Amino acid sequence: MPKAARARRGAGEATRPAKGARGRGSSAPELSACSFPTAIGDCALVWSDAGVVGFQLPEATPTLTLETLRQRFPAAIIMEPPDVLARVIDGVTRLLAGEAVDLSQTPLDLSGVPPFHRRVYEVARHIPSGTTRSYGELAREVGSPGASRAVGRAMGQNPIAVIVPCHRVTAAGGKLGGFSAHGGVQTKQRLLEIERAAGLELPFDRHAARKHLRKADPVLRVLIDRVGDFALRPRPTPSVFRALARAIVYQQLSAKAAGTIHGRLCDACTKPRDGGGHGLEPERLLKLSNEQLAAAGISQNKRLALQDLARRAVDGRLPDFETAQALADEALIEELTQVRGIGRWSAQMFLIFHLGRPDVLPTDDLSVRKAFGLVFGVREPSAAMLEAHGERWKPYRSVASWYLWQALDRQLYPE
Repeated sequence: MPKAARARRGAGEATRPAKGARGRGSSAPELSACSFPTAIGDCALVWSDAGVVGFQLPEATPTLTLETLRQRFPAAIIMEPPDVLARVIDGVTRLLAGEAVDLSQTPLDLSGVPPFHRRVYEVARHIPSGTTRSYGELAREVGSPGASRAVGRAMGQNPIAVIVPCHRVTAAGGKLGGFSAHGGVQTKQRLLEIERAAGLELPFDRHAARKHLRKADPVLRVLIDRVGDFALRPRPTPSVFRALARAIVYQQLSAKAAGTIHGRLCDACTKPRDGGGHGLEPERLLKLSNEQLAAAGISQNKRLALQDLARRAVDGRLPDFETAQALADEALIEELTQVRGIGRWSAQMFLIFHLGRPDVLPTDDLSVRKAFGLVFGVREPSAAMLEAHGERWKPYRSVASWYLWQALDRQLYPE
């Protein structure tokens, strides 16, 4: 059984069947459940003999996830999943880790679901990963073209999130629409970004890059062989503005603290009439007062940077994604560094991680320099030394940088 499919249990986790619940025989409950770890937190699955009955996305803590599960399915008891469900759990785990996984053939038990909802769920479960449908489009696909609101209600009551991928169903005009799971639309946005990333490919041949670097640099070859395949995928983002706004918020903060502040900023920009849609748009940010930004945790320097970024996006001085993709590396870096708070390093990170540019060497990145020193046996290498050595890595200096980051992250070389 896959490790991710092992049920988590503990004192008091088994829940007795609710009074009047039917059992399989004289002692077995009708419903069974287990929780399991994923890349986004502990999830939980509930099943019957016929198939999956419910799915629980992570709450704030694993304990709350199980408590919410018990409230929804009081008749379920925690137990190890059978092989068919273990395979489902493995698929969910891989999907949430960023793999392209098709869950549309998962056995479901929709016997307790209204007939219209059942029709909606049967169609929605076949929406491919990395794509979306609007409520109106889904209504037409189920044969009820005027029932977009009813489709929205069905999505809001979906008991089997992720497997019946209600996060792939959005409001009109590209707005996200609502999401009832913990974290609301931020969770929906995160699920969509994970799936879009699984479908994104680099604009160059990763295998050719690895082969070139192994041949060009015998020392780097040892590191490449220890790490294995080059696994970087471009990070999806709706716009250059949002990517740089996130970069500004995250500067000099831990990922956890920055994520909290970024979430507050998105919430502050979201208007109730949007149905919970992601509101981090330049026009909305500019309408926030300094006090509102401070309440979200934005420092004065970051406030000034975000406001400058937003003004440039509004008046057309910030390149859109299509323009950014068409510009050469140095030309794009020159454009992005005009924004207050975006230095050369931040611009290079955008090129590497969002556009997948192959030949960017961030010589000012202290982690890359530190890793270079460890791998090549150089004490405190300078940016100029790294730049000179990196000439042999062209045209794949981004790939070489990624391998150097891996040397630190995996602690492959003693400090």
